[in-house]
Amino acid sequence: MTVPATLDPASLLLDRLAVLRAEREEVFRDTLLPAYGDLADRATNVEATIRLGLLDERIAALEIEIDEIRHHHHTDGVVSVGDVVAIDLGDGEETYLIGSVEQAAAGVDTITPGSPLGRAIVGAKVGTTVTYEPRPGVTMSATIRSVRELAGA
Repeated sequence: MTVPATLDPASLLLDRLAVLRAEREEVFRDTLLPAYGDLADRATNVEATIRLGLLDERIAALEIEIDEIRHHHHTDGVVSVGDVVAIDLGDGEETYLIGSVEQAAAGVDTITPGSPLGRAIVGAKVGTTVTYEPRPGVTMSATIRSVRELAGA
């Protein structure tokens, strides 16, 4: 999937939040199973409780991210989280949303701000060529061609 031309930036994350909340409800039901039998029988209940905690963490992080997107301030010509950026990684221009793992999981071409490339381009201006290390000992470059606020923001 490519970056949509128009989309309320929080809509995709709200959809992911709904999916995670539904998954949480299903896992929560598994934690309510009676703990009968030996340790192996009770392992399902323990695994469900651990999964429930992980889902709670993801939901909380996503709620914070949605709030941040709703308060996002775009600066013309400077890459920031929530923007759509066209970059040249050496094989021609490609377009990405600067966003979260949740947006990438939902099928949007995304560069996460915490990735090596994301850290290099967030805060950089259009026309800048940045270098980054996708893994130790390997240096690559990317040229920022354009940046725009995602329509609907």
